[in-house]
Amino acid sequence: MDSHNFPNLCLMKLSAYHKAQGHQVCFWNPLFYFDVVYKSRVFTDTYSKDSITVRNAGQVIKGGTGYGPGPDLPDEIEHSYPDYSLYPQYSETAYGFLSRGCPRGCGFCIVGGKEGRKSRKVADLSEFWRGQREIKLMDANLLACPDHESLLLQLAGSRALVDFSQGLDIRLITRDNVALLNQVRTKAVHFAWDNPDEDLTRYFRQFLEWTSIRNPRLRRVYLLTNYGSTHEQDLYRVETLRQMGFDPYVMIYERPTAPPITRHLQRWVNNKRLFYAIPSFSDYEPVKKLLGGGMEMR
Repeated sequence: MDSHNFPNLCLMKLSAYHKAQGHQVCFWNPLFYFDVVYKSRVFTDTYSKDSITVRNAGQVIKGGTGYGPGPDLPDEIEHSYPDYSLYPQYSETAYGFLSRGCPRGCGFCIVGGKEGRKSRKVADLSEFWRGQREIKLMDANLLACPDHESLLLQLAGSRALVDFSQGLDIRLITRDNVALLNQVRTKAVHFAWDNPDEDLTRYFRQFLEWTSIRNPRLRRVYLLTNYGSTHEQDLYRVETLRQMGFDPYVMIYERPTAPPITRHLQRWVNNKRLFYAIPSFSDYEPVKKLLGGGMEMR
């Protein structure tokens, strides 16, 4: 229900399971009758409306965090190799989880309540990767998993291009795990600085000392706004990261409620051409006006 612009891992596993039973599987079509239709939704009504009523099926099963808490997939389906043929346009990319859960319990995040407040290994890489050129990991907090070093070795051994799509916890970096990250072929490394009241500067500086990633564009940091932060705090995090040599990426919590100034900030920070063309926000008057009029910029 969230569109087909990003593969739905749950549907790919369901497809693999049903095909193994000899069933025919395809995306829903209003012109045909189906024995079972699965509706999977990741996001809530704020971003993803369920506007499709299915009347041509014997059974309709809804699942995913967008519909609220529900049962997990049975183990025989959860641990099956995904049916990547469901999305042929992404045939060279593998998607999956090596770990589940996160100890942080952030108020804006559902992972702690859904997967548990402890990160644990749930799979080896071979469960969802068979030689694809790229791997998109969907783990919430891989570095919090006690087995993360052995899992990083699996990723390094694959020689695939790895995208830690949900980000890594900068507070959990060590010399040893950064050395392992240096062995992984990464498309880009992602971190997050979500809490404006927590100063993560020393962790980012430490990472810079140990990492082999020299291109600032490949050292990315998700930056949450519109969740208990002031505009000044948002700007401080953006400028601090930028001055250290990281590429901030502004995320807006509950975008419909965000003030215009926050949406302007997202637009200008995430526009990489402008972002890298100016030495400082304070040196660019049009941006200064958009982001706060005559206020002094840090």
